Amino acid sequence: MKLVDEVEITVTAGNGGNGCVGFRREKFIPLGGPDGGDGGNGGSVWLQADENLNTLVDFRHETRFRAQRGENGMGRQMYGKGGEDLTIVVPVGTVVTNVSTDEVIGDLTAHGQRLLVARGGRGGLGNMHFKSSVNRSPRKATPGEEGEERLLRLELKLLADVGLLGFPNAGKSTLIRAVSAATPKVADYPFTTLYPNLGVVSTEPHRSFVVADIPGLIEGAADGAGLGALFLRHIQRTRLLLHLVEIQPLDGSDPVEQVRAIEQELAKFDAGLLDKPRWLLINKADLMQAEDAQAEARRIVDALDWRAPWFLVSGLAHEGTREVMRRVQAALDEQARVDAEEADARGD
Repeated sequence: MKLVDEVEITVTAGNGGNGCVGFRREKFIPLGGPDGGDGGNGGSVWLQADENLNTLVDFRHETRFRAQRGENGMGRQMYGKGGEDLTIVVPVGTVVTNVSTDEVIGDLTAHGQRLLVARGGRGGLGNMHFKSSVNRSPRKATPGEEGEERLLRLELKLLADVGLLGFPNAGKSTLIRAVSAATPKVADYPFTTLYPNLGVVSTEPHRSFVVADIPGLIEGAADGAGLGALFLRHIQRTRLLLHLVEIQPLDGSDPVEQVRAIEQELAKFDAGLLDKPRWLLINKADLMQAEDAQAEARRIVDALDWRAPWFLVSGLAHEGTREVMRRVQAALDEQARVDAEEADARGD
């Protein structure tokens, strides 16, 4: 299934019902007077986040949504029934933008969170509101207001604690298989991963985090090459990046140059991404003898002048992967503790 992570939809709230012009005419009740009721309000359109969804693919086929219109008012001061609201379910992590103004309306980051995107029109007033001492038989009523209509852009950004970076075939899908219950496709050709996979890594009872396997990047990704900037946005919300590189790339390229190329794409897309905590995972250590793998890993680290944590692992052989995940859990826990202390200091 291909991830559709950016779509445009049109939402239209319901129009308000028209007010009624009516007069009370009953036997033995002279001069009954105006009794036209108000129209009902139109239904509004809401978006609601659901953690059970992880794609916007359904919106490729249904792009127009309309809430119910309010009913017209009736005689005997009877109000029209209000139109029912329409709730559209979207994945958690959906950013909603008004296309006409390019204004971000909201950001749905929690399960069950709701966002009003089109307000229903108010119902019109019946003629009972226009009676006065000089106009005892008003034949005036107002029409219902039109509901709002908006063209919205929905953009899905995965909510994950950890993002896996690297060139195609760096072993990201294999690693996420090794450390979680996710089962992304694994093969020996580029761009096996065509949409981000999420996996939950459980390090011990009641302690876990979410890792996102981001599709492989190539040089020029920030400008749209390969899978392009389409997936770079998915790492913007991660708290920690794991940068995977093959210890011995099949194409004979230098792992050092691969790491630098990815860094250039991150900087071009969003310079702030380079400020995120990023650890280096030198993968596929099983392809070399242990001593040779250690020597090559040290060469890569020294050439990069790498200051952050780094690890020599094999996702396929599950070598070193659990230790990395335990270290990741500890780092995330520490960050959560710092964030909580800062929130307390601010009085949040």
